Amino acid sequence: MTETTARICAVHKERYELLLGGTITFAKLKTSVYLNNTEPYPTVGDDVTVLLNPLGDSVIIKTLPRKSFFARSDPNPGVYREQAVAANFDTVFILQSMNQNFNVRRLERTLTLAWQSGGAPVVVLTKQDLVPDHSPYVREAENVALGVDIVPVSAKSGFGLERLDSYLQSGMVSVFLGSSGVGKSSLLNALAGETVMEVSEIREDDARGRHTTTHRQMVRLPSGAFIIDTPGMREMGISQNTDNPEDVRGALNEVFGDVENLICRFSDCKHQSEPGCAVRAAIESGELTKERWDAYVKLKREARYAEDKAAAIREKSARNQGIAIWSRNRGKVVW
Repeated sequence: MTETTARICAVHKERYELLLGGTITFAKLKTSVYLNNTEPYPTVGDDVTVLLNPLGDSVIIKTLPRKSFFARSDPNPGVYREQAVAANFDTVFILQSMNQNFNVRRLERTLTLAWQSGGAPVVVLTKQDLVPDHSPYVREAENVALGVDIVPVSAKSGFGLERLDSYLQSGMVSVFLGSSGVGKSSLLNALAGETVMEVSEIREDDARGRHTTTHRQMVRLPSGAFIIDTPGMREMGISQNTDNPEDVRGALNEVFGDVENLICRFSDCKHQSEPGCAVRAAIESGELTKERWDAYVKLKREARYAEDKAAAIREKSARNQGIAIWSRNRGKVVW
């Protein structure tokens, strides 16, 4: 079989759809490589080394280095699942709709994950046509998305779509992140100029919809840009998805820079009843809301847990690689 490089454009459970020289082919993982943890499991956007099989599914044997990567971890304590979502993107479009779906705390969490991924976040506020005035939503988003572009849009009327053009140039890759019902599929169809994704109705009582997108896939726009669409995710936990723990800390600093500038000079301060606590003073004066402080503390705790977990995973992977090398070399005669 011939060895070549391809890009993953869709994941269907254990089968991968690949883009190879303008054509689509399918492949499965080489289990002896991936089950031994010698390679990170690939996801949409990944470039992979493939053994081509002209008579059936090809075989993926290697995941190539990534420039950006997004994974989510279950936020519930004691749960150790981690899911690769997308790779090798330039921009992270964080979608929230201007109805009951709008949630500042969720926006802070998703912003942290976006900065950590290596992509540049852009907040897209959808369904502008449903509100008489979108400016209050923009102001709330600006209060937590410091220095990030906030773009209100309507897939129905086309309002604001031109502001996304600079992020959708030929060859650029973006990923959509947002819970079900925010209008990811409608926005993707509007940007593509045709129906490329099914659209489902949302429930009127809580503005949530069914998961129209059931698997991760990459769609090519007429401009030559690519968008990775992901299933709606209501809960996203912090995941230490690289070997550098500074990624999580740096992401928290990007999102909560205003909070970290208030942290006391006393390293052992619990920010509760200690005299001279700058955090307590900021909350009492209204400079910092209690809700934003609580969100920061929660994400900081998750980040510490993710760092400890990542270290354990790296140690396990190193042991497994050592065992695999020993197994391959066993029986070889050394003169």
